[in-house]
Amino acid sequence: MWPFRRWRKKNRIALVSIEGIITDTTLGASREHVLEALKRAEGMKARALVVRINSPGGTVGACQEIHHAIHRVRARRKIPVVASLGDIAASGGLYVAVACEKVVANPGTITGSIGVVLKTNNLRGLYQKLGIESEVIKSGPYKDALSTFRPLTEEERALLQGVIDDTYTQFVEAVARGRGLTSAEVRTFADGRIFTGQQAKAYGLVDELGNVQRAIELAAEMAGIVGEPVVIEATPKRRGLLARFFTEWRRVPEEAVLLAALRGLPLWLTPL
Repeated sequence: MWPFRRWRKKNRIALVSIEGIITDTTLGASREHVLEALKRAEGMKARALVVRINSPGGTVGACQEIHHAIHRVRARRKIPVVASLGDIAASGGLYVAVACEKVVANPGTITGSIGVVLKTNNLRGLYQKLGIESEVIKSGPYKDALSTFRPLTEEERALLQGVIDDTYTQFVEAVARGRGLTSAEVRTFADGRIFTGQQAKAYGLVDELGNVQRAIELAAEMAGIVGEPVVIEATPKRRGLLARFFTEWRRVPEEAVLLAALRGLPLWLTPL
């Protein structure tokens, strides 16, 4: 029995799935859960890792942490890491994908959307009709820059544009490093447009067209695995019954306020 188990480990490929909007909450592709799954994949001592991505994007910080975690797995374990793009891997989903050594997408996968957007609502007209007024006491001139009670000033607009431009540059540079392109080359198509997987391949964002099985085969080839690879999905450690109950109970108010909580956060695809 022992030799058989040893053979399985030598042919093992870890699979980590990223499904939904990537945020710091417990909803969708929770940053905490993805990082824990990557840690478990690293502990499997697998010969390769496949990261399955089906996400429209998410918040900047959460996407960056997952991106860096994939690089850490590559550096520590010295194993090939292949991204498999599902229905959609746009914006922050693509940012995560370019941390992988190779990217495989379906011909019809929706990807791209390289850019950053910051949204707020000017509801002053509505508030006036309802007779609602706001009084603000603030420590500095920009503390209420995204207030819904008034339009942005020119100074606030310039300040926020600087934040967006800097975050966008970080995105472009990450894509350029991950895909072996120059920043100038990436900027020629990094204007927020989306691509099919087939179009993305022409731009150098995707290496091969194929499904998740092809991504697994490619990872096995890169790892030098002989024979049929054993694919094991790495998932976060299952919590106890009581912990799961309170986690699910906490999701109720989170779901109710998710859209409001994301207002004012720079996103790599606003889910609004």
